[in-house]
Amino acid sequence: MQGIPPELEVYPVHHLPIIKAYADQLGLVGLINHYVPTGMDVDAGTVVLGLVLDTLSGRSPLYRLEEFFAHQDTELLLGKTLPPQAFTDDTVGRVLDRLYDFGTMRLFTACAVRAAMQFGLERRYVHFDTTSRSVWGAYEFAETQDLPFQVTYGYSKDKRPDLKQFILSTLCVDRAVPIWGKFDDGNASDKTLNTTLLSEIAQLLAGHGVAPGAYIYIADAALVTQDNLAALRDTLFITRLPATYSECERVIGEAVARNQWEEVGVLAHTPPTQHRPGTCYKVAEDVVTLYDKTYRAVVVHSSSQNQRRHKRLERELQASSTMLAATVREATRQEYFCHADAEAAAATLRALPSAYHRVEVRVEERPRYGPGRPSRKQPRVVKALRYGLQVTLHERAEVIAGKKQAMGCFVLLTNVSTTGEMAHRAGDVLQAYKEQHGIEQNYGFLKDPLIVNSLFLKKPERIEALGLVLLLALLLWRLMERTLRGHVESTGEPLTGWDKKATQQPTAFMMMTKFAAVMVIKVGGQRRLTRPLSPVQQQYLLALRVPATYFTAPQSG
Repeated sequence: MQGIPPELEVYPVHHLPIIKAYADQLGLVGLINHYVPTGMDVDAGTVVLGLVLDTLSGRSPLYRLEEFFAHQDTELLLGKTLPPQAFTDDTVGRVLDRLYDFGTMRLFTACAVRAAMQFGLERRYVHFDTTSRSVWGAYEFAETQDLPFQVTYGYSKDKRPDLKQFILSTLCVDRAVPIWGKFDDGNASDKTLNTTLLSEIAQLLAGHGVAPGAYIYIADAALVTQDNLAALRDTLFITRLPATYSECERVIGEAVARNQWEEVGVLAHTPPTQHRPGTCYKVAEDVVTLYDKTYRAVVVHSSSQNQRRHKRLERELQASSTMLAATVREATRQEYFCHADAEAAAATLRALPSAYHRVEVRVEERPRYGPGRPSRKQPRVVKALRYGLQVTLHERAEVIAGKKQAMGCFVLLTNVSTTGEMAHRAGDVLQAYKEQHGIEQNYGFLKDPLIVNSLFLKKPERIEALGLVLLLALLLWRLMERTLRGHVESTGEPLTGWDKKATQQPTAFMMMTKFAAVMVIKVGGQRRLTRPLSPVQQQYLLALRVPATYFTAPQSG
């Protein structure tokens, strides 16, 4: 740049020093180096930190680390001065191989245990879910080759059945912070994955200091199979009862008929708006028997599901009305020579099957008169008497009202007691299950093209190692968001969100946008910001508990 001294350098650091601060709190570099020592010029922990920073930078794509650090202050972001050439694709590839050889999930579990201790994570609720991740390329390997998982075709949650994929399973706690992850074959079933995990979960959580009976396993409806329910044994759980089970329809019908609901109200943390009104919930208790065992069933009525499904009900009503109307039109055109035939036809119409309509039929006389103009003085002479049908369709108001109620319902299945240390009322069961949405947001993060671009690595081993990097990035991302929200809750002071509006639910992505314009000038060994941090940026740093010096003074970590 003309006019800038050659010793002056400008770096767009954005929010990356905050990522470095949280990696330091976790002890990420030291932890990786402890388990994966290398004799390379750059240690594995530093390469992993570089990959995490690259992942959370919003740069695309997630490789060619050398290009990324050509425009970054490595001393500030990594704690040591390294040339961009230290991060060649070959170097990164060798580190990924070393991570895989040691065991990616062993490394992630060690980091997650450290995070739980350092940040005091609540581990009472453990959420499980899976997602698919599509990849490009043929990925054809010999059948005899020992692979960590098969990249193959399967049910695509990315809605890309034309691409091969692998499955990623995660366990999350306390505001969707991941503590475990695993890669599986692209055609693996969620039901089977649940069974496998249930045989290991007690040992896994014991490593986090969580005793059996001190946690509740929460998963989606794929958990409900005979094998999985048997594998749960004494493990406390909350899941959703699939609508394919007859017990689900039964308890919903009985709850609607009883109409004895417990109001739960709005569970969302964000205030409702005119265009997005808050969803109101109410619950009712019941029991179901599955595979000769009895469980608690919490019937949940959701106002938002009501609204969504009402449109489907309206279509069903319209279809029922249209079908009956066509039959009725044809019947009303018919004439009968005797009253008995007309009554028989009326009885047939009244018996027409319809869930939503009742057919009212009345037999009417249709006299036939002789030719000529009628006399004013004499009544018309009836030459013949015919019979017809007069039909009226009535909606079954009570049935439709019950159907509307039932359409807004779903059923939660649990073995958690209403008494004792782990006691949960019906409303508590619902609130715990609703946190499952957070883990689904994690998958949105892992698939966001601003965060993670398409995977082009050709070896499943390296995909798994890169998956470790993605999980570590997600771990730091969630820890930051958890800290932001904890600050708001503890202080009662909202942060500045979108469009400069105050928010009670700040996100890590909000934080990322607030620091988008932050740049650092380096002259010799001295650094300063191109402009002072704004009040909003200082507000976020205070909430995150990150010193502003992370933007101008290298930290060794």
